[in-house]
Amino acid sequence: MRVGDELAPLEIPITRTLIVAGAVASRDYQDVHHDAEAAREKGSPDIFMNILTTNGLVGRYITDRFGPGCTLRRAAIRLGAPNYPGDTMVLTGEITAVDGGSAEVRVVGANARGHHVTGTVTVGVGADIGIGIGTGIGGAAGSGQAETGAGT
Repeated sequence: MRVGDELAPLEIPITRTLIVAGAVASRDYQDVHHDAEAAREKGSPDIFMNILTTNGLVGRYITDRFGPGCTLRRAAIRLGAPNYPGDTMVLTGEITAVDGGSAEVRVVGANARGHHVTGTVTVGVGADIGIGIGTGIGGAAGSGQAETGAGT
């Protein structure tokens, strides 16, 4: 793992179910996340994803890439273009710093309108963790085994 290494992208289809379920799971009952008519009345073309769901997807992206032994230590994200039903968000990441047992990753999630999310995540990694740079598969270094992250 080196500064400048790129993580394999992750494509996430944005469905109405994902948006609503994410809002409910995070107890965000704002109508713009589940009621299309209310969202339109407030100037949006449809319901849209909330920041808590986005934060969870960013966390999933990192843990899928670094493997089950990693620890999310910090996430700082900013929302941009909304995610609407029917969109596809592509998450990408680049390692920007490595310090002992941790790495900092710049993450971008883009859809057809632009960047939905940008930010940095600090992840704790053990010496035995290999990451799927360019493959999307992480596994124990030297084990000859690879496993995909949960939920992919």
